Amino acid sequence: MGRQKKGDPVHGWVCLDKPLEMGSTEAVTRVRRLFNAQKAGHAGTLDPLASGILPIALGEATKTVSQMMEAQKVYRFTINWGVSTASVDREGEVIGRSDVRPDVEAVRAALPTFVGEIDQTPPRFSAIKVDGQRAYDLARDGAEFELASRRVTIHEAAVSAHPDADHVEITIRTGKGVYVRSLARDLALMLGAEGHVSALRRERVGPFSTDNAVTLDILADLVHRNAALEGLLPVATALDDIPELAVTDQDAFSLRQGRPIVLLPRQVETLKSRLREGSRTVSAFQGQTLVALCEMRAGRLEPDRVFNLLP
Repeated sequence: MGRQKKGDPVHGWVCLDKPLEMGSTEAVTRVRRLFNAQKAGHAGTLDPLASGILPIALGEATKTVSQMMEAQKVYRFTINWGVSTASVDREGEVIGRSDVRPDVEAVRAALPTFVGEIDQTPPRFSAIKVDGQRAYDLARDGAEFELASRRVTIHEAAVSAHPDADHVEITIRTGKGVYVRSLARDLALMLGAEGHVSALRRERVGPFSTDNAVTLDILADLVHRNAALEGLLPVATALDDIPELAVTDQDAFSLRQGRPIVLLPRQVETLKSRLREGSRTVSAFQGQTLVALCEMRAGRLEPDRVFNLLP
């Protein structure tokens, strides 16, 4: 007899508005405990010095976390001109000072250079591994090392506020793997200035945004009122850009057993027209219940991840 899991079988997503000074792991632990959930995970780490959207998956939703890795993200951040730090944030050691204060038009003129597919070198104080060690550990120890640049995509970048000569606020929409601190570092270098990120907020991760976000205080209040499920989004929330297929009860049973189902020619054509470029992933639903994430091959749907959700 298998060991019984601790906690309750809670399934869904929490779109958490993470506060400053809290790490992603601590945020996940707090949410899991509030729901007394058996299992939890998150989609996209958010540093303690950043606030904003941290999607947290509970129960069966953890099976959809990988789908969020490709999700676009929106960040709003402030560059503080005049001072550069080793970590390119407000807590790092000061490594440079300058009287140069780029005007807002110079910033606007420079930003298009960073839009599109670009080569970006991660900051030395990052979680990138170098010979099995985290870069931030090597940097703290004063070790000499080089980080390779990576190909990333920034879809949009614009000045969103200019409160004074010392600060500029920028909003960007990105693909995966973009470091805001690297962008700030490279922008300052291009403008002949010194600068660091003094404020950072993530406003969107795929379908999760400030529009459907909740705070830990709101969740705690919902739990206190025995209304915790009001703070939970459906498991399928993370699959908003994956084509859906309604399946029969018999086909749903087959998929749950790990067996492929045969598609009608018209179903194949409809799904092909809705697939993302390079993707074969289709979500199968029995009514409103998510049954499985499948791969479409040779006119069949082959189950890849099966969900244990009640119809």
